[in-house]
Amino acid sequence: MKKSFRIIIALICFMTACGPLNSPTLHTVAESENQWTGIGVTKKGRIFVNFPRWSDNVPVSVAEIINGKTIPFPDLEWNKPIEDDQHFVAVQSVFVDNLDRLWVLDTGNPQFRGVIERGPRLFRFNLTTKRLEKSFGFPKNTYSENSYLNDVRIDTQRKFAYITDSGTGGILTVDLSNGQVKRHLSGHPSVLAETDSLVFEDKTVWKNRVHSDGIALSPDTNWLYYVALSGHTLYRIPTKVLRNNTPKPESYIEKVAKIYAPDGMVFDKNGTLYLAGLETNSVYSVSGKGQYQLVAKDPEIRWADSFAVDGEGNLYFTTSQIHLDENKRGLYKVIMIDRKDL
Repeated sequence: MKKSFRIIIALICFMTACGPLNSPTLHTVAESENQWTGIGVTKKGRIFVNFPRWSDNVPVSVAEIINGKTIPFPDLEWNKPIEDDQHFVAVQSVFVDNLDRLWVLDTGNPQFRGVIERGPRLFRFNLTTKRLEKSFGFPKNTYSENSYLNDVRIDTQRKFAYITDSGTGGILTVDLSNGQVKRHLSGHPSVLAETDSLVFEDKTVWKNRVHSDGIALSPDTNWLYYVALSGHTLYRIPTKVLRNNTPKPESYIEKVAKIYAPDGMVFDKNGTLYLAGLETNSVYSVSGKGQYQLVAKDPEIRWADSFAVDGEGNLYFTTSQIHLDENKRGLYKVIMIDRKDL
């Protein structure tokens, strides 16, 4: 990490009283021998996770955690990696919207070998019936062979989905009322990696350039926040600029804060944004005024990957240990922080 960036972070921490006096208790909700990334949680606390197809050792793609165990969702048949519209091929993220519907984002790019002929898919499931309600495809002019659609957020009122492409850098919108897909900001610095490596406190070096990754919708859905995984700048853009396909959208982009490299992120209902500080095994928050503050720091926070909030305001995240060699990894965890400790 560059010395100048360390100084900036130190100044931010000093000016905002960065860091809790007492780190909150981390509650392990579930553990797995298989690597997961995404997490979605309903208002009443049902937990869904996904396992990316980064190797041949992926028994299921999407699962619900019940009594600490991962149960294939919606069933075993859907989790067979058959390359059609009724099976999961390479899922990167899951998301539960404010109507308690499960969205599954399938990259269609297993083991980063390139997007298959079927292309990426966005699925919506009814969690009461476990039935597929809607499936959205992506025209070939909205992605490339190396695209990797990474994270998704849903505006249920305006019926729009927002998706990052971490493979080539860009943001996609899906008009959920008619299925129209548009691509935005391709090639703009805000969606591109800022560095080719991350340096962790234990001197581990993770070399990779991953573009636009984490996204979050502000509670009023008027702003989309986004960041490159290999980056240290949090950006935001008015959602109406993307929905309306406004010319020169780059002129509306705002820099929010300098941050440690994150992965996923999520807003709570009060407008606080939670995100990882990967290099420091931490979770941070960004307030509505842009203050960057440490929430939790613990050796167990090994690459906090994706975040979710339940109806009570409790914060959940997965640990995916991406930066560690496989022989140095422990069990993958879903960790919860009680809202009272946030």
